[in-house]
Amino acid sequence: MKISTKGRYGLTIMIELSKHHGEGPIPLRKIAAEKDLSEAYLEQLVSPLRNAGLVKSVRGAYGGYMLASPPTEITAADVIRVLEGPIQPVEGIENEEAPQRELWMRIRDAVKNVLDTTTLDDLAKYTNQDVADGYMFYI
Repeated sequence: MKISTKGRYGLTIMIELSKHHGEGPIPLRKIAAEKDLSEAYLEQLVSPLRNAGLVKSVRGAYGGYMLASPPTEITAADVIRVLEGPIQPVEGIENEEAPQRELWMRIRDAVKNVLDTTTLDDLAKYTNQDVADGYMFYI
């Protein structure tokens, strides 16, 4: 399964809304400017997220979008499934021979597990420093 820009940018929107949860609505133009993304494209992505009940929109001069639930209750899988569809590494898995089918099902289950257990809160708290602390380089 290859995650397209729909899934990646949709997750970006949701992570940014998570970082500002409780502060009121955040305009998409602010997210677009901070992340150097197309505001028009983000508008296209937020519509299915709103229809799925993951975000709420507020109209007006101080309007924008905000999470419909706390970031601890929304998973990465919720966002990816809305924007990308079912999580599966290979189509037609049921037609594969047993050894391959088992492999594809294990990969699918591993990916689902990671996405299902990673909340927006987890992603919003993650920083580049988290990665840098995990590696030691010697020259």
